[in-house]
Amino acid sequence: MLRNKLLLLYSWLIWFATFFIPDTGITMRFRGFLYSLAMKKSGKNLQVSSGTKLYGLNSITVGDNVYIATNVVINAGGCIDIGSEVLIGIGAIIVSGNHTIKNGSYRFGTPQQKTITIGFGSWIAAGVVLVAGSSIPNSSLVTPNSVIYKTLDLPGIYSGSSIRKIK
Repeated sequence: MLRNKLLLLYSWLIWFATFFIPDTGITMRFRGFLYSLAMKKSGKNLQVSSGTKLYGLNSITVGDNVYIATNVVINAGGCIDIGSEVLIGIGAIIVSGNHTIKNGSYRFGTPQQKTITIGFGSWIAAGVVLVAGSSIPNSSLVTPNSVIYKTLDLPGIYSGSSIRKIK
């Protein structure tokens, strides 16, 4: 419990200390390096834009050459595995936990954590939401403002709030 609180504080300190630094290749790699120190596992050349918030660093695994755009929120209550050469677009939200219902209310239901996987070379476009249990195959594109709530089996281009393969 204390470790989680310290990691949350560490994540906030990185965000606070680097928020006003302009996004250049060097500063985004520096920010990525700072975040990677507390991650479960991180490859080389993680680039994180300003305004991005990463929670649950000890449950995040990141491959090589990953780019995370501005205002992305990644909340890893359960494991989040991001493959190499992945792009995560502006304002994407990746949350590995769901609420459950208890006595007719979601407020005090037991949290449910499930792994999220993003395969090699995939592009998660702007505004995409990935919820607990989502899995994106290698070399896939998820179009802007789509919601992923399940395992996608084959590489392709996926779109919509009731996600479907379009190509």
